[in-house]
Amino acid sequence: MSLTSHVEELKKRHATLSQKVEAEQRSPGSNHLVIAELKKQKLRLKEEISRLSVTA
Repeated sequence: MSLTSHVEELKKRHATLSQKVEAEQRSPGSNHLVIAELKKQKLRLKEEISRLSVTA
């Protein structure tokens, strides 16, 4: 897998997590711990994308 395709895959995963966060926030009785964990995962992906983009 090339670096570019890896970054694109990470961006897709980030977008999917964004959708999950939005869905969880809209749902009644949303679990704040789940939202926080999803946001942490998003942040880790964003940092990895940034790190790889600088390297490229």
